[in-house]
Amino acid sequence: MSKLEIFEPAVSGIGVDGDLLRVSAFINTLEAEGKKIIRYNISNEPQTFVNNKDVNDAIISEGNQVLPITILDGEIKQMGSYPSNANLATWSGMSREELLSMIRKARDASGGGCCGGGGCC
Repeated sequence: MSKLEIFEPAVSGIGVDGDLLRVSAFINTLEAEGKKIIRYNISNEPQTFVNNKDVNDAIISEGNQVLPITILDGEIKQMGSYPSNANLATWSGMSREELLSMIRKARDASGGGCCGGGGCC
């Protein structure tokens, strides 16, 4: 099984980051499907950032704007922004069949259709 880690910046109390909400919701969905994504926040786990040489080197050379950093099996895959849902699904090891099943479950839970079961918009 692949090891997917996201090293995240400190979250400020000002405003809500829509991308962070998207990623959090999608990671919850992936975890419900049995996928494991490890998230570290620099405010809560600063030593983890120091202990990871690649993450520490990136922050030292470029500053905190390189966060979030996404690492798959020890290799940096993305820096400076959160991964797309498609990349999260792929990097977490989700197969095409698992992804289709997840989409079907979400559609069924919402009542189906693009408008929640009331026909198409």
